[in-house]
Amino acid sequence: MTTGISSSYLWCERLTRSRAGNFAYAFLILPRAQQRAMHALYAFMRIADDIADSADPVEQKWVALQAWRRGLVDALEGRPTHLVHPALVDTVNRYRIPSGYLQELLDGVQEDLIRSRYATFAELYRYCYRVASVVGLACIHVWGFRDERAKHYAEWSGIAFQLTNILRDLFEDAQRGRIYLPLEELLAFGCSEEHLLQGRLDARFREFMQFQLQRAYQYYDLAAPLRDLLEPAGRAVFQVMTRIYRGVLDVVAHRGVEHLRQRASLSPWRKIGLVMEAIPVRFGWM
Repeated sequence: MTTGISSSYLWCERLTRSRAGNFAYAFLILPRAQQRAMHALYAFMRIADDIADSADPVEQKWVALQAWRRGLVDALEGRPTHLVHPALVDTVNRYRIPSGYLQELLDGVQEDLIRSRYATFAELYRYCYRVASVVGLACIHVWGFRDERAKHYAEWSGIAFQLTNILRDLFEDAQRGRIYLPLEELLAFGCSEEHLLQGRLDARFREFMQFQLQRAYQYYDLAAPLRDLLEPAGRAVFQVMTRIYRGVLDVVAHRGVEHLRQRASLSPWRKIGLVMEAIPVRFGWM
């Protein structure tokens, strides 16, 4: 494959701008070189997610994900086979991103093909780590961090973001037969899978949801020290992303369980406002 690095980065940027949603707003605050790196990481992850989310049979998706994994290994060894690879390899090398993070992400995406239930929070945590925390860990290498403790906070930030996604998409996932909350906790609150699969919104389920919301907020609090361990541009983008995702969690919490079938989100203007608020941070003025 002879695609140049510049062409590869441009392809990744176009994909990101068309698909990234919340992430695209946050990337705007970064210097150009770091923006391009984030586009490359996002494009690699987006393609993996698209394979898993396609309407193809599970066996076919499994084969495609294995091929995507082999393609990553080949690209890192100097044999790119996809338009995303030159930009991705340049990003990994330039920012010294451990390639194991990308492999663990693929492990998490692959898990969605074979699993739709989690018995305990420990099991769910491992899934969230794979599909979200490793993303944050890769990102802080691009953004720049000053202390190894940043890795712990980035892990917890990923957990917070993924728990937000899970609570936002609770009934949408249930309609697809997927439950991303610990079954033992459902039972502890006197609930069952039917509360999600059939939309039973009684007092026990409300208590269960309050517990889940509280835990998600706790992970945002645990991750908060990451901000001060990042370089100014990274601090700014982390602020934007955190306020967007925590804002979505606020919407879920304030609406109540009766409105969970309406997808919670922030308006584009609110997201732009959060980017504007982060500009002083980006330039080290705050």
